[in-house]
Amino acid sequence: MLGAGGLAVVAAALASLAGALPARADAADARTKLAQALAQFQGGHWTAARDRALAATEADPDWGFAQAILARTQLALGDGAAAQASLDRAAKAGFDPRRAHQLRAHARLLQGDAAGAIAEADQTVPRYRGYATTIRAQAVAVSGDVKAALATLETRVAQAPHDAMAWTALGRMRWRAGDMVGASNASAVAVQADPASPDALWFRAETMRSQYGLVASLPWYESALARDPYAHDTLIDYAATLGDAGRARDMLAAVRRAMAVRPGSPRGLYLQAVLAARAGDTATARSVLDKAGRGLAGSPGALLLSGSIGLADGQAAQAAIPLRELVARQPSNLTARKLLALALLQSDSAREAFDTILPVASRGDADSYTLLLAARALERIGDRANAALLFDRAATLVRGRSTAFATGENLATLTNDAAAAPGNPAATLPLVRALAATGDTAGALAAAQALADANPGSPAAQLVLGDALAGAGQMAAAATTYARAATSRFDEATMLRLVDARDRAGQRDAASATLSLFLTQNPGNVAALRLLGGWQLAAGDNDTAIETLESLRERVGDRDVAVLAMLAQAYAGADQPDAAQGYASAAYALAPSNPMAADALGWALYAGDNIGAAVPLAVKAVRLAPGDAAIRWHMAQIADAAGNRPVAIANARAALADASFSERAAAQALVAGS
Repeated sequence: MLGAGGLAVVAAALASLAGALPARADAADARTKLAQALAQFQGGHWTAARDRALAATEADPDWGFAQAILARTQLALGDGAAAQASLDRAAKAGFDPRRAHQLRAHARLLQGDAAGAIAEADQTVPRYRGYATTIRAQAVAVSGDVKAALATLETRVAQAPHDAMAWTALGRMRWRAGDMVGASNASAVAVQADPASPDALWFRAETMRSQYGLVASLPWYESALARDPYAHDTLIDYAATLGDAGRARDMLAAVRRAMAVRPGSPRGLYLQAVLAARAGDTATARSVLDKAGRGLAGSPGALLLSGSIGLADGQAAQAAIPLRELVARQPSNLTARKLLALALLQSDSAREAFDTILPVASRGDADSYTLLLAARALERIGDRANAALLFDRAATLVRGRSTAFATGENLATLTNDAAAAPGNPAATLPLVRALAATGDTAGALAAAQALADANPGSPAAQLVLGDALAGAGQMAAAATTYARAATSRFDEATMLRLVDARDRAGQRDAASATLSLFLTQNPGNVAALRLLGGWQLAAGDNDTAIETLESLRERVGDRDVAVLAMLAQAYAGADQPDAAQGYASAAYALAPSNPMAADALGWALYAGDNIGAAVPLAVKAVRLAPGDAAIRWHMAQIADAAGNRPVAIANARAALADASFSERAAAQALVAGS
């Protein structure tokens, strides 16, 4: 037990204590409690094992071996300071210090003393060298030499393939290095090596969440908690996953269990604040977040939540403080940039607001909200001409492809950084993004290919290669690359890229299957629901589209123009014109210059047989978006109902220009009838 992650048979371990048992009257009680600790540890019940070992030391404080066993259980639970104190007591009670170097190395590592951990590991006797090697490798990685640390752990698991502790350490190191495939493989082997290890089970849950999604990870978290129901960090991660999956009540129950284990837990308080904020109770959210205090200092999630609460409460200047810090730390966090720009705009810092939102607004796939923020900032500054251009972009339906975020750094500097660290994702990713942003498609593709070749297990590298291929117009190859990334990280960004590439490559069935698979794992994902609702609507599956879009509206609220417009069209298609007109009117009131809103209202009026009122709205929608096939087709039908055959035929012909238009056959029939 003192030399490896697992235990020998409990009976054998107890037999080895024969010469070290206390001689006082408490000996029997201490022996019983330590036997219980050993059995609990063997079964993966690490918190219970610590409690039993602590009871053994209380029964006989001078039994050095019991103090050492207590230290081992504390190390398993990640409490380095407590383990260090237990080892000091063990030494004073006569426990041989030569048997504790590997434990002291672990304790120092947990306390952030990498150099001390290496020094202790180097003094470990051969009997415990395996444990020490695993700890030393992690300390070397913390010191900056990840490559050497990985090599050490790979050698260790080759020599000891059943060492779950080493496999878990290797997987976590690969994870931090961006090798998601290697991390997932290591987590699977760790669980096979020791199915009772809460640490291995927890790490398997983490890799499953990344690789497959929220729902797939839940059974693994539950397995880890079945072993150690009082593992605070696992409870927190489990609660967060439940919340992301839309199971708020289960999330709250898990958070309460975590808070019972560790009262005042900053992470527990943060999740409680998230729950309150999601319920619209910003006062409670702020109060709970404040209780966490310095325990959440610098946490990206806490910074984002604090800024969001400030905006909701109308305290824009205060909201800008945490959001500014978050954007400085995560410049590619698009959500943080939007919120910071809004906070700055509301606090009369229009120039800084524009500078903040410009990298997002400059993207081809910038959404209307981003463009409106940039336009209003320019308007405040006095640049009305450029503001008008952005207002026009915001009113259109057309959006470009999602691409990797580029921050506008100096290209020469990025080139030099990448040349100095070939194959290093941290150095090469910004260069690839910058090359793509400047239009150097060939250069971006070459750099991305080299990066992907050097990092075959990194989904980030595969995504950038996919982006470069898509930018070069090679959609089928991009889809294949995105699919490779999705095998190790199937998150929203990967899903959206893969679905888009497969759709553009003519692989619509595969695209649909990808979206369906993602939604089974992430049932509340807004982007996926939005995409699914649009597809259902285009396919004429109005009843199902209504169900999807109503679920989406509950999540995003009643001010999303696109959702309201799609709902209007779905209700119109389902022969519910009153509901259609209600949603369409709401969308049009929010954005009268948005062609989707104008088209939705015109189509809803047409569904209610109010042809006269529908015509001017259909004309307006076509003028705002003359290249949109669906809007042209709606105009054709409305014009036909109004008796204007020439206009109907002209718009039907224009609708046919889009080969993917779902009602192509109907448009052809109308043209043929001319």
